[in-house]
Amino acid sequence: MGRPVLLTVDDDPQVSRAVARDLRRHYGEAYRVLRAGSGAEALEALRELKLRGDPVAVLLADHRMPEMNGIEFLERAMDLVPRARRALLTAYADTDAAIAAINDVDVDAYLLKPWDPPEEKLYPTVDAMLTAWHETPDPEVHGVKLVGHRWSAPSFRARDLLARNAVPYHWFNADEPDGQRVLAAAGAGPDDVPVVVTPDARVLRHPGEAELAAVVGLAVDPREEFYDLVVVGGGPAGLGAAVYGASEGLRTVLVEREATGGQAGQSSRIENYLGFPDGVSGGQLADRARRQAVKFGAELLLARDVVTLEAHGPKRVLHLDDGRRIAAHAVVLATGVSYRSLGVDGVDDLTGRGVYYGSAMTEAAECADSDVYIVGGANSAGQAAVFFARYARSVCLLVRGASLEASMSAYLVEQIAGIGSISVRTCTTVAGAQGDGHLEAITVEDARTGERETLPASHLFVFIGGAPRTGWLDGAVVRDERGFIPTGPALLREGRRPAGWDVDRDPYLLETSLPGVFVAGDVRADSVKRVASAVGEGAMAVTLVHRYLEER
Repeated sequence: MGRPVLLTVDDDPQVSRAVARDLRRHYGEAYRVLRAGSGAEALEALRELKLRGDPVAVLLADHRMPEMNGIEFLERAMDLVPRARRALLTAYADTDAAIAAINDVDVDAYLLKPWDPPEEKLYPTVDAMLTAWHETPDPEVHGVKLVGHRWSAPSFRARDLLARNAVPYHWFNADEPDGQRVLAAAGAGPDDVPVVVTPDARVLRHPGEAELAAVVGLAVDPREEFYDLVVVGGGPAGLGAAVYGASEGLRTVLVEREATGGQAGQSSRIENYLGFPDGVSGGQLADRARRQAVKFGAELLLARDVVTLEAHGPKRVLHLDDGRRIAAHAVVLATGVSYRSLGVDGVDDLTGRGVYYGSAMTEAAECADSDVYIVGGANSAGQAAVFFARYARSVCLLVRGASLEASMSAYLVEQIAGIGSISVRTCTTVAGAQGDGHLEAITVEDARTGERETLPASHLFVFIGGAPRTGWLDGAVVRDERGFIPTGPALLREGRRPAGWDVDRDPYLLETSLPGVFVAGDVRADSVKRVASAVGEGAMAVTLVHRYLEER
């Protein structure tokens, strides 16, 4: 690969030359500075760079350009070079648009014209973007090739793991000529999928998630054996705890079984989170939080599951699924919840083959000209309906309750009502799923009449209930009858502390029945199921960790 690219886009040749001149003067030894005269020209240049495998580090686009303005270009460029950091060059009169772009398309910064002197107004901003770019996953994974079958559950899981962890890859269908050529070159066959080919020509046949994560550059092994704080779970609560723990000087490691962001990370657009009036995708929010945690020194382990928690004197020891152990002074449990299984005939065999739990955004393109069904009546289901309506011929929400208003935020109900391709069927449940190798039809039941109807369907997305991921904590901490973890005052019964409690005080507000082990987010009993509250609990848990450590 060549040197990383800094690409400037401006339709004014004089401005374009001036920006490129200043960038070359400061960054020319380590980076290639390219310029384009329009958004279309810049997109074509990005396509060529991507084909050659050349990394693109920074995009700097002028706001006011004919045919395609800077914001539109940066939004389209995200599909081609998702790792590149993005900045908008704008006049003072357009600062409102620039600020909106930071929310709408995750623009990293904006620069005002004129930018003289560049040492004060240009270089510090570009330096910050380059730092962020270098901290994202290894650019050499750009050459990763993934070959699989469209209706293969293992192939779907591999695509989903890479996509949710923001790892660029090239997808090839094993049933098509390009995919067959890659398989032949790798010495593999259709029965070996998913097949992964790395940039250095290593071939992995149906790899496990941890093996796949490791080969594409994600951290899967702990650097140390002992930490001040271990955070289990990488959703909003876990990321909040990791950011605050690391920023306050605690040696912090976060262990996540899939990808950072949790269920919130799969949301196509979160519009009621403080500070983002125009909304932000769950993936963008998770990526920002992940980068923030890493900036402060937190260690992130991905594709690793924690299977046991033990107390060894003052140490809290966690056993990982690969047999390793890590220990810490304190633990924050932020494992969140999983979508509950439909539990009806045919669904288990078709999961990952047309039936998906969560948004499964990697399937969006496959939904074109299809009729999509979404099960659930809460915000996550509503956000998915709005998202898939951009691609599918129609989207139908199947809601068990009598109305959306009882379980969904008003702003989402209004959005759904305004999209003609979305329909809502209330008092309706899924009674079965049918298909030979992939989903072909679903059977729905009207709860009021008991009547059943079979509908052709290729995609069914499920967003029902929430089952806590706490089975591995059996015997370690107290759980309620549903598996959620009570904390603080909820552990006291008639003024008595939990059995085995060995410190001379009551449990702190977010503390479990095991001193030094805290809970944040959806997995906590009676928690508020909102992103903002989860982040707040993650931060609060770290404050209580400090209090716990001070008393030892």
